[in-house]
Amino acid sequence: QFTETFLAERDKQSKWSGIPQLLLKLYATSHLHSDFIECQNILKEISPLLSMEAMAFVTEERKLTQETTYPNTYIFDLFGGVDLLVEILMRPTISIRGQKLKISDEMSKDCLSILYNTCVCTEGVTKRLAEKNDFVIFLFTLMTSKKTFLQTATLIEDILGVKKEMIRLDEVPNLSSLVSNFDQQQLANFCRILAVTISEMDTGNDDKHTLLAKNAQQKKSLSLGPSAAEINQAALLSIPGFVERLCKLATRKVSESTGTASFLQELEEWYTWLDNALVLDALMRVANEESEHNQASIVFPPPGASEENGLAHTSTRTQLPQSMKIMHEIMYKLEVLYVLCVLLMGRQRNQVHRMIAEFKLIPGLNNLFDKLIWRKHSASALVLHGHNQNCDCSPDITLKIQFLRLLQSFSDHHENKYLLLNNQELNELSAISLKANIPEVEAVLNTDRSLVCDGKRGLLTRLLQVMKKEPAESSFRFWQARAVESFLRGTTSYADQMFLLKRGLLEHILYCIVDSECKSRDVLQSYFDLLGELMKFNVDAFKRFNKYINTDAKFQVFLKQINSSLVDSNMLVRCVTLSLDRFENQVDMKVAEVLSECRLLAYISQVPTQMSFLFRLINIIHVQTLTQENVSCLNTSLVILMLARRKERLPLYLRLLQRMEHSKKYPGFLLNNFHNLLRFWQQHYLHKDKDSTCLENSSCISFSYWKETVSILLNPDRQSPSALVSYIEEPYMDIDRDFTEE
Repeated sequence: QFTETFLAERDKQSKWSGIPQLLLKLYATSHLHSDFIECQNILKEISPLLSMEAMAFVTEERKLTQETTYPNTYIFDLFGGVDLLVEILMRPTISIRGQKLKISDEMSKDCLSILYNTCVCTEGVTKRLAEKNDFVIFLFTLMTSKKTFLQTATLIEDILGVKKEMIRLDEVPNLSSLVSNFDQQQLANFCRILAVTISEMDTGNDDKHTLLAKNAQQKKSLSLGPSAAEINQAALLSIPGFVERLCKLATRKVSESTGTASFLQELEEWYTWLDNALVLDALMRVANEESEHNQASIVFPPPGASEENGLAHTSTRTQLPQSMKIMHEIMYKLEVLYVLCVLLMGRQRNQVHRMIAEFKLIPGLNNLFDKLIWRKHSASALVLHGHNQNCDCSPDITLKIQFLRLLQSFSDHHENKYLLLNNQELNELSAISLKANIPEVEAVLNTDRSLVCDGKRGLLTRLLQVMKKEPAESSFRFWQARAVESFLRGTTSYADQMFLLKRGLLEHILYCIVDSECKSRDVLQSYFDLLGELMKFNVDAFKRFNKYINTDAKFQVFLKQINSSLVDSNMLVRCVTLSLDRFENQVDMKVAEVLSECRLLAYISQVPTQMSFLFRLINIIHVQTLTQENVSCLNTSLVILMLARRKERLPLYLRLLQRMEHSKKYPGFLLNNFHNLLRFWQQHYLHKDKDSTCLENSSCISFSYWKETVSILLNPDRQSPSALVSYIEEPYMDIDRDFTEE
């Protein structure tokens, strides 16, 4: 509504760089019957005014974001530039007399770059765009053109990062043909966008959410139907060949071409602040596509380069150094492995498992292990902007963690885990079973030998090798231990344990716990869990333990580590307690020898030790604070009481707990809490099947015995010697609490 004269006058005082006049012209020339040629010329004038600001914003490392204003992008938005560009971009959705309007790729590209630069510099623009759902869905359709793909993908990624509700992929027109027509490079970049659309939005750290909150959420979800993330996962899995292409991307090798050492100074400056694989794509094009020189800089030219002598022109014949190609591949694989990992943990887990096995993801990753996944750091390796090589956010490190998470999801309670071995190693498992005179594991017999790892070592063995070499303070130890532990989880397999014991895993774990006196709680917990799975019911493992922990001083350090946090060590306490019970019921010289010699078994067999563990396990948890991480304390306390019940000693244990309460001068506080915990246990486990089978498999105690024991403990009859209420005096009774979230 302003006149051009007024704007020109105002511009002199306010230094608006002529942006409002340009927008006025753009508005006038972008009407429905326009040929858009004039529009494009105006956009070409606006673009450099904003890209210089965006460039400055990124290279200044966002140090001065509070004080600095970015007038050009701000003025552009203030005078309605963002809304006008959205309108222009969406013109093709309008029909006039049955004919759809078209705008050129070149013009779309300019609009997208300007929008992206405005989002980078001016707060609130990205959020406003995210609220325009029809625009976000429309952006996906712009990815069909190779020329606008990178700009579109970059903008979508930014928008989805701030969008409050998750977008639904089934609303994207022709999603299947869109994705099927992507080349491998585009598909890899598309995975960055998918990462946001298939992960549950509020899960945060799943282990830290209270079970009460999760149960309430599950009830709510049942009434609401599948979540947007689940719908999106199903939409992707229905695209023909989608998982197969992801597996190919994850396992392809870095091209062997060697780069020239004299790489452009500008390029090096440019990539020091890059934190986006899409921008790396532009660099790849520089190296690989001489002809398309004008597409090399997707957002802005490199520092200190003008349009004439910039990156696009000077470096078209420069080959990208090998380290950059490796980094490019690493950043792709990160995204692809993340998507595969999420799909592996989703509702269609079995379908995804079958496909991943069929398309040989595991042998493919095995072949990349040394050269790419666990390669030695090169001095020039690219790190994310503002980080150093050893921080947890560098692409190298993130790829390793993503790879370990994938292995963990792949092996967890699934018989396909044997694909992590090669043929020779599978034969070794069979030989272990034969020697021990026990039947071979059915899953080993059923493993399709054409899908297993090839080469000298399988993926599991390679993982053990790097695990042993890992520095004490490394953040990978936690993920490595989790990945190996998931291989052992489920029904205990003697052959699996022996396979790992023969490779020195037990000694390595004990070295970390005892000799290096590991301090990290997360690492300690993962090592205790792994040690428990490795030793459970295995006489040879207890012999090895005793041989390593061969002095009282070492044993005291070990106990100190166990007692420092029972939330972390209780799974090991549970495994040792279960093993002791089994060994005591066996008539075997080897077992008798271990029972008489092993410090750990002797320690756990004492009633005062068991009571001390039991008291502390019940005392550190409450219904309101139960999470996936600490609910194991409740189940471990139940295991101790179930084994006592088998020996008809349950009343004795309850009476001792009552005495311990009195000695603490707080009668009833522990048993009331335990009563509430057991009521919650019934509510939680009797409505789900997965957890109950896990409890049964890991303890070798039938789930019906678990249920009976809990019912006996919760018996309201005060005359019953095995009921908790018999040991809580009337004045201190407080057992009918409601489990609503407080």
